[in-house]
Amino acid sequence: MSLPPEYFLKLVESCPDIIIAVNKTGVVAFYNDGARQNLGFTPEEVLGKSVLEIYPTQEEARRVMAAMRRGAEGEKGKVRNFETIFKTRRGEPIPVAISASITYDERGNETGSIGFAKDIREIRRRDRLVTLGEIAVGLSHEINNSLEVLVNQVDLLQRYVSRVAGDEDYIVESERLESVGREVKKIQDITHRIGEMAEGGEYGTKEYHGGRMMTDLGAKGASKAKTAAEADGKGGLAGLRVLVVDDDLGICRSLQELLQKDRCSVATAPSGTKAMEVLAKSEFDLILSDVVMPDMDGYALYHAVKESRPDLPVILMTAFHYDKDHIIKRSCLEGLQCVIFKKPIDPDRLRKIILQQCRGEDAPPQTDS
Repeated sequence: MSLPPEYFLKLVESCPDIIIAVNKTGVVAFYNDGARQNLGFTPEEVLGKSVLEIYPTQEEARRVMAAMRRGAEGEKGKVRNFETIFKTRRGEPIPVAISASITYDERGNETGSIGFAKDIREIRRRDRLVTLGEIAVGLSHEINNSLEVLVNQVDLLQRYVSRVAGDEDYIVESERLESVGREVKKIQDITHRIGEMAEGGEYGTKEYHGGRMMTDLGAKGASKAKTAAEADGKGGLAGLRVLVVDDDLGICRSLQELLQKDRCSVATAPSGTKAMEVLAKSEFDLILSDVVMPDMDGYALYHAVKESRPDLPVILMTAFHYDKDHIIKRSCLEGLQCVIFKKPIDPDRLRKIILQQCRGEDAPPQTDS
């Protein structure tokens, strides 16, 4: 069954790509709807006008025609995916790939030409992203190699400082080294995120200085998780049983209120001795204890807890920057599996450490500044 010419004309007219036909003098004879959408000219503004209207320069138009006359792959009068530049109604240049052919009469004389052009801006953008992704992965690999050396050297320095430094110097230098370690970890997280993005992971953008946009390299899904946690008030700590031990009742109450807002079940004890009594009667998931207390310090409480319940996590906290009783230093030197915070405590970091200690993730001994 033969289809009427109007059918094929309608197909060409509705094609989303640019289709333009010109006569032998270069006057536009056909201009489809795809051309209108991509270039912005109405048919009335183009039909019957020179094809130069859609080229940025006369030289570019001549370059395309010369390529068509030379032919491609041995076919005279044809080009395939030939890259050139069109111009929109607003004067904006658009890179396109054009497949076109010259039409001839029975004597071999040129009668005109028709071209099918595709806007390749998005294709080029994707190609650039692929290239950038490959560069980013290679760069991340090199950065991670250097970071591995830094991590190892920081660990060696930490061990050296713990052996040779005095108490006051030990506290100061440990905090410096741990600060370096935390920043190195941030860099490692960013390089890991770059690798995820290069493999097709999701990413977002955020506004930078001057209204410019930049890629958001925050941990994948972190913002959504944080928002959801804030919305339901759980923060991931809901249901945990925490024993707070401090001879300052104000601190006990403030920590109790803080953790109860995260839906923890919180008990308090005013001393290490009282804490052991409470612990004998009730089950807990974690102990949060002051270091310096009159009857039993946090170090002694830690040892007592580990003798009876070796799997129960203990977090120690202190307001002293000078470790006059060697409690912090002894804990680190003996490799005790506890986390030591300096007061005032950062609530967000405290929540993170509690999650690490109670949800089975590794949390190496550390002193927070």
